[in-house]
Amino acid sequence: MGRALYRKYRPQTLDEIFGQEHITDTLRNAIKNNTISHAYLLTGPRGVGKTSIARILAYELNAVPYDETSSYMDIIEIDAASNRRIDEIRDLRDKVHVLPSQLKYKIYIIDEVHMLTKEAFNALLKTLEEPPAHVVFILATTEAHKLPDTIVSRTQHFTFKPIGSDTLVKQLATIAKKEKIKIDTPALKLIAQHGRGSFRDSISLLDQVQSIQGSIDGVQIERLLGVVSDEVLNKLLTALQTGSLSDVSGLLDALHDQGIQGADIAKQLAGAIRDRIYEDPTFQSLAMTGLLKALIDVPTSFNPDKYLEVVLLEFIFQGNPQPHVASAPAAKIEPEIKAPTAAIKIESLKTPPVETPKPKAKKVEEPKKTEKKVEKSSEHIAFSDELWPIIVADIKKTNNTIYGILRMAQMNYENNTIELLFKFPFHQKQINEPKNKKIIEDIVKKHTGQSITIVCSLTEKPKAVNIDAISNIFEGSEVLESGS
Repeated sequence: MGRALYRKYRPQTLDEIFGQEHITDTLRNAIKNNTISHAYLLTGPRGVGKTSIARILAYELNAVPYDETSSYMDIIEIDAASNRRIDEIRDLRDKVHVLPSQLKYKIYIIDEVHMLTKEAFNALLKTLEEPPAHVVFILATTEAHKLPDTIVSRTQHFTFKPIGSDTLVKQLATIAKKEKIKIDTPALKLIAQHGRGSFRDSISLLDQVQSIQGSIDGVQIERLLGVVSDEVLNKLLTALQTGSLSDVSGLLDALHDQGIQGADIAKQLAGAIRDRIYEDPTFQSLAMTGLLKALIDVPTSFNPDKYLEVVLLEFIFQGNPQPHVASAPAAKIEPEIKAPTAAIKIESLKTPPVETPKPKAKKVEEPKKTEKKVEKSSEHIAFSDELWPIIVADIKKTNNTIYGILRMAQMNYENNTIELLFKFPFHQKQINEPKNKKIIEDIVKKHTGQSITIVCSLTEKPKAVNIDAISNIFEGSEVLESGS
């Protein structure tokens, strides 16, 4: 069995630690000047050298060379995740008074110390307050905020930082050269970027890609790691800004075909939007920050693929009242809404003056009858193509989602039946739900006084590849074909 690269290249001295010079310089000077603390606290993200420095420090305090294969009874490592109870800490407290058997100092390294129970922390606190002169504690954790202030205040606290991308690329290139891995700089940058400042995660990725035959480039790394290319991210951002549902749907289909999960798409899209907000004035809006916030929630949702789809649809519907969809006659809706409304208002205004010359006694009665007739005609108008935009506009008052979908639908009316044609199966399925159909039927009845039947169809059958992609997004949900 081969040895993992992160173990093979684990630092053996403080000089071999990179990216944490603010810590290694301080510790090196402390050892040199014999100003040693009784307790050290090492905190920071994973894979940046906390455990390595803890072990190296334990050996250098005792002036013995560090080697992974070496073992001393006076250097004790404790995993707080599995030894978190008060009984284990009481046992430790009893044993600290025993003098070291081989070395100058007895060193206790407690990893993931934040996992200790409250009672265990209280038991440890007494030892940290008055430790024996021959004992040094080195505590390490990735979640410093979970430690009691009483513990933190009794230690020398060192905060580790994520390793810079340039530093990671340089170290990865050195290792790749030693291991005879043929990989170009753009590929190393992608690995460092995906490692998010963690040397252990980055070198593990390098270990994973070394099995690729021949020279390794950025495209191969993107496929292996499920990274969305900058070109696709830019296209997706442009489609969101222009409100192009067809482009957004097509890009998501393509990404899912490549095996990229919704959570990963959301993370990378959120990162791209964040960068654009600081660089591009056209992205500096509450709508964009709202989209950024929603994308951050996608990876933790119950179904990230579905949630991402809904987040992007909501952004287009809310930020772009007239989404750009080639097959939907959205541009004609606005004039059609105004024309019938204006006609009704003009008719109602012209009617009262006709009764002006009549006798005073009839003036009181006739306007009332005329008002009733006008009111009745405004409530119940025979259904027509001109009335449909008014109905859609009325739906907007109670349900903005249905309104947005209907605006992209083609409407045909015949024999008391409204047929709605959709380009996307998702929209067809939404309107086909009984509760949504009833909302539309009630509004139609409100305006016409008649009960109608609603039939939802597709303008054209989806291509096979798109059906598979949509099925993947919605976990095998039924994709309805035209005429169903």
